Amino acid sequence: MRAAVIKQHTSFKDGKISSEAIVFEDRPIPVPKPNECLIRVKACGLNHLDTWVRRGVPGHKFPLPLVPGSDISGIVEKTGSKVQNLNVGDRVLVNPGLYCGECEACKEGREFLCSKSGLLGETTDGGCQEYVCLDQKYVHALSPKITFEQAACLPIAYVTAWQMLIEKAKIKKGETILIHAAGSGVSVACIEIAKMFGLTIFVTSTSDEKLARAKNLGASRFVNSKKESFVEFVKNHTQKRGVDVVVDHVGNPTMMDSIRCLKRGGRLVSCGATGGSKITIDWNFVFFKNIALFGSTYGSQDDFQKVLSSVEAGKLTPIIDSMVKFPDLIKAHEALESGKVFGKIVILI
Repeated sequence: MRAAVIKQHTSFKDGKISSEAIVFEDRPIPVPKPNECLIRVKACGLNHLDTWVRRGVPGHKFPLPLVPGSDISGIVEKTGSKVQNLNVGDRVLVNPGLYCGECEACKEGREFLCSKSGLLGETTDGGCQEYVCLDQKYVHALSPKITFEQAACLPIAYVTAWQMLIEKAKIKKGETILIHAAGSGVSVACIEIAKMFGLTIFVTSTSDEKLARAKNLGASRFVNSKKESFVEFVKNHTQKRGVDVVVDHVGNPTMMDSIRCLKRGGRLVSCGATGGSKITIDWNFVFFKNIALFGSTYGSQDDFQKVLSSVEAGKLTPIIDSMVKFPDLIKAHEALESGKVFGKIVILI
């Protein structure tokens, strides 16, 4: 089988990525153990996580060589002798959040806090290969209502967004929310979830086109952050009270101003820092205004199931920017790094 492998970290420069950044190689098709399923991969969603694995993150060590790709959909090809409720030919979606299932955090349904937690494509080989073998606990039946391509948009972006908004920020109908970087996969998911729960949605972007598309998803207040201050905009449209919730995964360029946008008792949630992680915060704003700051990476098994059920019910609709053939994976990375993507890029394996 063919597998895409990152063997060394390479940067994105002048709109291009080195042809050696991702190497395609032949590997034997894996054989499932008793509790495992062999899955023929049909689609794999691309995330900023994949670009971090390729570029490297200061202070963090990825286990290179590594097959990237966390969001995997496909068809069960073989099953181990102890696999139950999954059969050859089943359409499936993989939950990429790895966990032990035995520790206190796992037993409490907070698998993302497991000391052995990780993600496919980050801590072990992921889905940018023709076949994967995975423990049955990570493999879930996929409704015929959801295409393989739509399914490959879901786990990282939508489960992360669900955990941030529902479990951490605990959003409520009638509240206001500010979501940065309106076109990113997780921000698109946040917009849809916030609309689903009846919030008034402010969004920022440096692209008028992305703001227009965010309007179609349910946003109602729009700030082109190249042209005006989102802090002043929020003040002017909330009678200076501020918003209840901010989603900020940009980091250094926006974080302090995001805190300034919050009302008393407001909540800020973040799942990354694509613009830089070294951040200076005036702590007076945090304790005087009783602000809560939440960090988040992925979500729980329960979050995954709730997202899947919401998509099956038509309450959430995965947004696909483009579909790219497997041999063009580097081009897909270049497109994601360009900042012009709205929604998700899906790799067709």
